[in-house]
Amino acid sequence: MARVRPAILLAAALIAGAAAPATALAADDRAVAAGRSREIAPGPFRPSSESLKGYAYPDWFRDAKLGIWAHWGPQAVPMFGDWYARQLYQQGHPQYKDHLEHYGHPSKVGHKDLIPLWKAEKWDPDRLMELYKKAGAKYFVSMGVHHDNFDLWNSTFHRWNAVQMGPHRDVVGDWQKAARKLGLRFGVSEHLGASFTWFQDSHGADKTGDLAGVPYDGADPKYQDLYHPPAAPDDKGWYSKDPRWQAEWFARIKDLVDQYQPDLLYTDGGAPFGNEVGLSLIAHMYNASAGRHGGTPDVVYTCKEKSDGKWVEDLERGVMPGIRPFPWQTDTSIGDWFYNRTWKYRDAGWVITMLVDIVSKNGNLLINVVQRPDGSLDPQAEETLAEMAKWIEINGEGIYGTRPWLVHGEGPVRARGGHFREDFAYTAKDIRFTAKGDVLYAFALGWPSDGKLLIRSLGRYPGVTGKVEGVALLGHDGPLRFTHDEAGLAVDLPASAPCRYAVALKIRGADLRGFKPELAPSQSISVAPDAEGRLALTADAAELHGEQIKVEEKGGTANIGFWDRADEHASWKVKFPSAGTYKVAISAAAVATDARAVLEVGGKTLAIAPKSTGGWDAFAESEAGTIEVPHAGELEVTLRPADRASWRPINVRAVTLSPRGSDRARHRATR
Repeated sequence: MARVRPAILLAAALIAGAAAPATALAADDRAVAAGRSREIAPGPFRPSSESLKGYAYPDWFRDAKLGIWAHWGPQAVPMFGDWYARQLYQQGHPQYKDHLEHYGHPSKVGHKDLIPLWKAEKWDPDRLMELYKKAGAKYFVSMGVHHDNFDLWNSTFHRWNAVQMGPHRDVVGDWQKAARKLGLRFGVSEHLGASFTWFQDSHGADKTGDLAGVPYDGADPKYQDLYHPPAAPDDKGWYSKDPRWQAEWFARIKDLVDQYQPDLLYTDGGAPFGNEVGLSLIAHMYNASAGRHGGTPDVVYTCKEKSDGKWVEDLERGVMPGIRPFPWQTDTSIGDWFYNRTWKYRDAGWVITMLVDIVSKNGNLLINVVQRPDGSLDPQAEETLAEMAKWIEINGEGIYGTRPWLVHGEGPVRARGGHFREDFAYTAKDIRFTAKGDVLYAFALGWPSDGKLLIRSLGRYPGVTGKVEGVALLGHDGPLRFTHDEAGLAVDLPASAPCRYAVALKIRGADLRGFKPELAPSQSISVAPDAEGRLALTADAAELHGEQIKVEEKGGTANIGFWDRADEHASWKVKFPSAGTYKVAISAAAVATDARAVLEVGGKTLAIAPKSTGGWDAFAESEAGTIEVPHAGELEVTLRPADRASWRPINVRAVTLSPRGSDRARHRATR
């Protein structure tokens, strides 16, 4: 739908953008000075990894399980999605074209001119917070600052903030008041660390056309405190190497933490700047909280870096493959991150199955509810919240305050770990477990058509000490018939489900941690041959062994990545159609030239040397040689590092085994 902005609004925006006070840059100078000192509150934590490992996760976060996020700011104004402030400066990008059509050319009208158009005139934080609490949120997170370098609080060091511009409201402060009024824990998210390099496109110019070579408005020195000074030619990483920027980041985020004392701080990336700058901020936050809470911090810091107990690891739009030893969090959205008129919303069923799977693995879900630029919600968003509220009212006892059981679940769908992998076709055969005290909850992620559930992980095998004494269905008042034997716990369900989406059995008994779910029949994927006898061992079909190795997506295709450790490996269950010689090929990406792996099947091994492709997104297929398969039938195929000394990280899309010559003919003859 085309939108025409009245000329008077755009003129006002241009005037507001041009009316920058001449003394504005002094505030940034003060930020740099304050950031260089890196003063932290006194307390038990120092800015080092070893010191931060003394952190203890507060019970409020471990019990909360569900948070709601307002990923909202001036980039919502065009109603065309995430990263608009950067991509409007990328000639040919859809957001560049949108900006050109509705606002003007970025040499004259840029992101600075969208800020006055963000008025938030229908924003009612009290009403929204009531909806979020009813939907089950136990904590709420406000955007503090996105990559567009616009602070949503009453910033001490930065004039580009929501109190002085745009809605002329303390967005963070008003969200905080609404959350705490209803007893929700309050958090803020900061995406500032990446802003310096992220925003450098604003310093460019069109490469073709009538305005080729005319600098965008980000190159104007008057606006450097919004768009940043030019970066050094080699400064292109997610986090800038410029110490001035690192100092400003520290001062501004410390200001946010000190003013609002959030219960949670989210960083969009790893601990910033890969050195003591980020660790100093974390130590300051922990110490300040400890000073307010009898010597023990009551706050959470979360970022996209493995925690080792120092903080909460966050996954963007993804989940962990199994139970993690430390609490973690998924952040995702029911739509695009910023309001996008072209996106369809996720429904409540998707949110709920994500929540159940994540909680079963010792995680929390932080879900973004997309707001329009005026601060209101679309009817579809409100409908999702209402459906969540109905489900939580029935099933919340199996979510809040729970801890993982012996295994996270069972069933044919294995939710792979990693960022940007969050869509899974769950059925009633996919079960997820949570535990609280002497109660075990078993969530079925669908309603069985035959009215029966079989939970194999509760099989009464020799040596099992657990005993099931009673089974109830949350939301259903009547008794349930069940049998319990070596096959598992078999439950007859009522004629109709008590709620939409996942349903929960409440299981009581003796020694409910005395089962041996590892003895349950395997439900892993078994790779079958195609018509030619070829076997494609894909990333999605792999069983991953290790803490760090994960399946991720690059270029729209799954691959095994994060494979940095020599003691981790992948395996597949493979149905070989015949014995004989198989040709092996591997599709992989590698930076190093000397990565060495070994493929093993039936006691036979093959050394594999993947090609160096020069990047983690550049995949190439290479022939690896041949391997002898001793007999037909199901065998385990393992891909592992050759040895610790020679191992170099690789990303693997697939390993293909093809019967050679006469073996292929024999396969055809037996079909």
